[in-house]
Amino acid sequence: MPDVLETAAEPTRRALLLILADGERTVTELAERFPVTRSAISQHLLLLAEVGLVTARKEGRNRYYRVNPTGMAALRRALESFWTSELDLLVAEAANPHS
Repeated sequence: MPDVLETAAEPTRRALLLILADGERTVTELAERFPVTRSAISQHLLLLAEVGLVTARKEGRNRYYRVNPTGMAALRRALESFWTSELDLLVAEAANPHS
């Protein structure tokens, strides 16, 4: 199974997640926003679904994708695991460079 961080890090997949954060879309609607084929977008969506970041429902001939809140919460936890007290100190130093 692909890693959730690696999957979400790819620029096209990040862009898809941002678009889907605004609501459910069909593959065709999503593909119109990218300079790649509909098939390529479908492959990106399949990877996002495989790691649990999106879900899909089929209605007629269309497949509608949306963000999976549970998967996104897992992604957030994975990202937060990198945030250490050293990073907190670095942020504090950056906010007050003359102290």
